[in-house]
Amino acid sequence: MKIAVLKEAGGVETRVAATPETVKKLMALGASVAVETGAGFGAKISDADYAAAGATVAPRADVIAGADMVLGVQGPALADLPGIKAGTILAAIQSPFSDRAKIDAYAGAGLIAYAMELMPRTTRAQSMDVLSSQSNLAGYKAVIDAGEAYGRAFPMMMTAAGTISAARVFIMGVGVAGLQAIATARRLGGLVSATDVRAATKEQIESLGAKAIFVEKVAGISGEGAGGYATEMSDEYKAAQAELVSSHIAKQDIVITTALIPGRPAPRLVTDAQVASMRPGSVIVDLAVDSGGNVEGAVAGEIVERHGVKIIGHKNPASRLAPDASALYSRNLFNMINAFWDKEAKAAVWPADDDIVKGIKLTEGGAVVHERLLG
Repeated sequence: MKIAVLKEAGGVETRVAATPETVKKLMALGASVAVETGAGFGAKISDADYAAAGATVAPRADVIAGADMVLGVQGPALADLPGIKAGTILAAIQSPFSDRAKIDAYAGAGLIAYAMELMPRTTRAQSMDVLSSQSNLAGYKAVIDAGEAYGRAFPMMMTAAGTISAARVFIMGVGVAGLQAIATARRLGGLVSATDVRAATKEQIESLGAKAIFVEKVAGISGEGAGGYATEMSDEYKAAQAELVSSHIAKQDIVITTALIPGRPAPRLVTDAQVASMRPGSVIVDLAVDSGGNVEGAVAGEIVERHGVKIIGHKNPASRLAPDASALYSRNLFNMINAFWDKEAKAAVWPADDDIVKGIKLTEGGAVVHERLLG
């Protein structure tokens, strides 16, 4: 089985889908690995490092030629896959709901496209979950970015010249990114609070030493959807949450928003009026800016200032820690391949009725097959 590893296109994506560590592991299974020239440069990995691990390093067309499986971070356009054969598996982050034309093109070419971001949230698939591995780093980086832009100390400091108050940090959305943001802000000495629409997260927030800010009097709403993801809330809940957040956010120095709903635009959590209520010099980091943003006025790829408040909208935050993000992402991919590896065939075998395969497979046999893309 030949596995090809692509160099990512564009200047924003600096991650890579395999590292020398995972190249060695794939070859130990019995696979051959070909890596596109320059694939690891953004993640501080040289071509020589891949060659030393046993991979063939070559231009893209040579890497793709004869490949049974192609690995990428962001799913490439079909035009960027010269010579790819029908039946090849293409595993990457595919964005199928926002880039349907690309998925249709894969189907037309007879590719088997896997969307790694649709990995089921199950115990068996936990080690393959790219959203969790990348969101963990994004949550950490959000706090570091906020601290740099804030320009003041995070912890309370008691000195002979007087006391410096701790930064007040509010985390909105307590998934993997939010939990890591809480933990990081706490380590830096911030006074941390957090909120989420899912009632089950209250205990998680408090276990990390943060204060839970929750709507208490709207009955029958948990906010929990399939796989532990957040779902769209009722108008009653939204109104109650907006009132609660408005009174709390005005007292904060740093706000980090992380709320995403799979397959839908990011929910609006912070209005322009709420931004205006914050003290000048405060900072907001919008981790959902690539999906439309949680914060009114946030601009993807920019740091803007509104009402004296900096709003940070870095695109693709995990790629800003490319070496670590690549290490985790490539292990996710290896763990998936390893789970389906047939030692005798020296190839991965993908049962059609497997819950993981059904969860991530977008196209096969010239057609789009994922149930969420049909109809």
